[in-house]
Amino acid sequence: NGDVCVQPCSPSFHGETRFVCKDKKWQMFTDACANLDIQSLLQVIVAGGHLPFLGKGSPMKPVDGAKYSGADDHRNENCQADFSCIIPDILSSPAIPGNIANIVDLLKQISLVLSGNVSRGKMQSYSRIANHILNSSIISSWAFVRDRNASSVLLDSVNLFAGNLLLTNGSENIQERFISTKGYSIHKNATGKSFDFSMEFNNSKNITGHVFIPEEELLKLSTTSRAISIAFPTLGAIMETSHLDSVFVNGMVLSVALPEELQHILLAFEKVNKVESVKARCVGWHSAERRWDDRACQVKSDGVSSVTCFCKYHRRTFKSFSILMSPTKLQNAMLGYITCVGLGLSILSLALCLTVEVVVWHHVTKTEITYMRHFCLVNIAASLLIADVLFILAAIVHDAARNHQLCVAATFFLHFFYLALFFWMLSLGLLILYGLLLVFFKITRSVLLAAAFSIGYGCPLVISVLTVAITEPRNGYLRSGACWLNWYETKALLAFVVPALSIIAVNLVVVMVVVVKTGRSAVGEGCKSQDLSNMIRISKNVALLTPVLGLTWGFGLATIFDKSSLAFHVTFALLNAFQGFFILLFGTLLDRKTREALRMSCLSSKRKCSLAKVISFHPLKSLQNF
Repeated sequence: NGDVCVQPCSPSFHGETRFVCKDKKWQMFTDACANLDIQSLLQVIVAGGHLPFLGKGSPMKPVDGAKYSGADDHRNENCQADFSCIIPDILSSPAIPGNIANIVDLLKQISLVLSGNVSRGKMQSYSRIANHILNSSIISSWAFVRDRNASSVLLDSVNLFAGNLLLTNGSENIQERFISTKGYSIHKNATGKSFDFSMEFNNSKNITGHVFIPEEELLKLSTTSRAISIAFPTLGAIMETSHLDSVFVNGMVLSVALPEELQHILLAFEKVNKVESVKARCVGWHSAERRWDDRACQVKSDGVSSVTCFCKYHRRTFKSFSILMSPTKLQNAMLGYITCVGLGLSILSLALCLTVEVVVWHHVTKTEITYMRHFCLVNIAASLLIADVLFILAAIVHDAARNHQLCVAATFFLHFFYLALFFWMLSLGLLILYGLLLVFFKITRSVLLAAAFSIGYGCPLVISVLTVAITEPRNGYLRSGACWLNWYETKALLAFVVPALSIIAVNLVVVMVVVVKTGRSAVGEGCKSQDLSNMIRISKNVALLTPVLGLTWGFGLATIFDKSSLAFHVTFALLNAFQGFFILLFGTLLDRKTREALRMSCLSSKRKCSLAKVISFHPLKSLQNF
């Protein structure tokens, strides 16, 4: 029970089919068999109709005798204008799970690469391709698509592409059996705008949908804008089949792209199951978390045959700090509050930490070890300060659909500076080992600085550049709904998680060495008071080193798993969103030499220094200066 069997596809298909043993029977689990070469089809569009070559060197077979060579200039122009040249291949392919997955990927690539200034011809071709896999007759096939998030990716892709639709004469209407797109120009002087849909749900019945923008919302517009709405009569059933969310979607799915000024809309749905006992819920699809969100809409009226929903149109930002190491983000208000408060306090603390270091620099850097210790601490604080600020900026530009390039740039620098934080913490850990274990082996300051810079900034630069260079050409750098590294498609997140956890493991060894070295002074002494004093000293050293060496990030290991509990996410956010504050406290204010240097600096300038007075009381007098 639970064993998996993998079978190859028939000779005309590529991929594999997976079966799982359940109740002593083999049941199909995923079917990745396909006969569509999506990369070749995409190259046809981008190359303007020139014949691409497959991996084995054989050219793609032309459809119905048509040629993709440069001889047919008119066809090439049409292929670039509306990529209609690939439609015969797609529509003639069987709508099996493997081909469904490939077509979803093709639509995603088109949306990311070719969604600028979408003409009517492009939208028609795009809709025909999407309609092929939205057909009510193949809903059951979605259950065997390998990527369970494929239907959510399809929704995001269609929204992105249709959102850039150009309107001819102020309106546009593109209708297919299982996907319909309508667009209208809207302005503040209108009395209200509505979109009406009547579409086929299956061979026996049609269902309707209605979108209405209230007049008071249109008054918020400063200039003439456009509103685009898309109707999917079968997508709800497909999402249920794909096991994304177990709820029954009792109507069509309506998607709306509105100007930023507008926030509220009314949506009316005809029910598929018209039973009085079936009560409706109004929800919105949360793309980042792949689930229906009750907070997006409220039920305005609920009848036997239809329901009207009042929905708030807004963009979501990721707020949970645990997203840095977790493939998914738990939806919890407490996580958002912890992250916001923690980052704010961390940024202020790090700015104060750097200010203190500037003031006391000449007093605390008189030896090679103390110079390098404070040099590493300054770079740790600077890297974390920049990274925390970028985390907030990335949340602002998180909407990859509208700010893809800006989101890529924000993710790159966020990745780089958080990696720099870890590699500077590694440099400090190696420095501690050097000071403890290589007492009689001297290294010049220039060599130490060169090594620290190479580790602290060189390694992060190489990793971050390679990550974006490898994954972005395949549009797999960003995750859906956030400006951060992708997980589901390319596992780009591992380019942060693996170095971070490796450095945490090394620094954990460093702390263990410190504990052993600190504890040796009491070996052989029988006095209980001295034993207690030694234990207290060890505990204080561990407390001092934990934030500056990043050991608290080790809790991120639990958040990497999709089904990790809320407790791990909250613990991770508490310990690491506040890391800047802990560095200020344990790395600067509770350091005896730094306090003395700060008082000396204040006295030498003959000014009152309230900060020096505040921190002159130091309860942790026995902290060692590593």
